[in-house]
Amino acid sequence: MSRLVVLGGAESGIGAAVLAKVKGFDVFLSDNGKIKEDYERTLKEWDIPYEQGGHTPEKILNADEVVKSPGIPETVPMVRKLEEQGTHIISEIEFAARYDNAKKICITGSNGKTTTTSLIYYLLQNAGLNVGLGGNIGKSYALQVATEKHDYYVLEISSFQLDNCYDFRPDIAIITNITPDHLDRYDYKLENYVRSKFRITRNLRPEDCFIFDSDDAITIAHLDKIVLKAKTLPFSQKTEVRQGAFLRDDQIILRYEESESAIYLKELALGGKHNIYNSMAAALAAKASGIDDTVIRESLRTFTAIEHRLEPVLSVGGVLYINDSKATNVDSAWYALDAQTKPVVWIVGGTDKGNDYSQLAELVREKVKAIVCLGVDNSKIHAAFEPIVGAGNMVDTRSAEEAVKASAALAKDGDVVLLSPCCASFDLFRNYEDRGEKFKEAVRRL
Repeated sequence: MSRLVVLGGAESGIGAAVLAKVKGFDVFLSDNGKIKEDYERTLKEWDIPYEQGGHTPEKILNADEVVKSPGIPETVPMVRKLEEQGTHIISEIEFAARYDNAKKICITGSNGKTTTTSLIYYLLQNAGLNVGLGGNIGKSYALQVATEKHDYYVLEISSFQLDNCYDFRPDIAIITNITPDHLDRYDYKLENYVRSKFRITRNLRPEDCFIFDSDDAITIAHLDKIVLKAKTLPFSQKTEVRQGAFLRDDQIILRYEESESAIYLKELALGGKHNIYNSMAAALAAKASGIDDTVIRESLRTFTAIEHRLEPVLSVGGVLYINDSKATNVDSAWYALDAQTKPVVWIVGGTDKGNDYSQLAELVREKVKAIVCLGVDNSKIHAAFEPIVGAGNMVDTRSAEEAVKASAALAKDGDVVLLSPCCASFDLFRNYEDRGEKFKEAVRRL
C-alpha cells in the first residue's frame, strides 16, 4: 500500500486526505498549526490519522509521495528535508486530477480570477450542465472528486497550486492577466512568478483552448517563451482579433470558429473596465464549451457581484461603504480606485508582499481625500502617500472597527469609504474574508 502524507489541514489538505483514503492509500495528515474543529471532525469521520501543532519527521519522511497545501512555502524545513531526500511533492490539484475525467476549465491570473471563475460557473449552471466549483474558491476539488460526480469543473488555481502541478491538464486554460504579486514567495523575481502562472498551459493539446488577455504586456511578452499547441483565444479592449473577443463600439464581439455574436456593454451586470475583461474571458470559455449565445448573454446580464470584491455594504449618512477586502495586491486596489467616481476615504494596509505603491500615486492624487491605514506596520504606506494627501489626512488603526470609525469621521455626504487593502490580511485577521466580514459588521454598527 502506497503511503501518502498530506501537509496542511485546511480545505485543500483535508480534501486530498479524504480522496487518498477513498483510493486506498496509507494516508497521514500533518499540520504545523491548529486544525479547525470542522476539519478535525472530517478527519475523524473518515478515520484518517493526523497530527497538529508540529511535524513528526518519522511519520512524514517515509512517504512515497506528499501532497503539500498551497499556503506552505518551499522554505519550510520539513519541505526542504523532503526535497533533499527526493520525495515527490505535488499539489491537491495534481493529485485530484489523476482520478477525474471531467472537463476542466481552469483560471489563473493576478486579478479577476475569482470573478471570472464565478461567472463561468454561473454560465455553465445556467446551461444545465452538471458542474463543480473548486480550487482556490468554494469546496476542495479533491473532496468533490472523492465524494461527488461532475461532468465539468470550473477551477480557480493560484500560482502556489500550480507550482506543484506536473501532469495536470485543463481542457480550457485561462490567464486573466499577470501583475507583480506574491513576489515574497518567488525570490522577489517577477519572472519566477510569471513562469509559475504559465504552468497552467504546459500540457495543453491541440484540441484544448488557451484564453488570455492580449492587452496585458506581461502575458504577451511571455507567450513566445512557451510551446503552445492549444487553440489560442485572445480577448482585447484595444484591437480586433480574428478568434476570441474584442470591443466594437458599445459591444463585445465574440468570434469562435465560424460563429460571431455580440453582447451590448450596457447589458453586463458587472460594471467597470476590468469586468469587461472578466466577462470576455467567461463568454469565450462558455463558447468553447458549446454554450448557446442566448444563455451567455442572459447569464452576463443577471450575474450578481461577489462578496469581498467591490461589494457595496451600506450607505450611512450619505456615505457609501464598499468592501473590497479581496484586493490583496496593488493592481486590485488600482482597479478599485479607478472605478470610483466620488471622493474616496481609502482604507489600506496589512501584510506587504513587496508592493510598489508608486503605480497608485496618480490615482490617489485624483480620487483620494484621506487614507486610513489598517495594519501593524504602515510606514511604507505613509512614505508613499503622505506627500500626496498630507499627514493630517492619514490615520493609523489596528482593527476594522477603529478603521470604520476613523473613516466615518473623515467622510462627508457624497463620499465613498473604500476598503481595498492592497495587502494580505494576516497581520490582524485570519484571512481576507475575516477582514471583510469584520469591516461589514463595523459599518452596520455605525
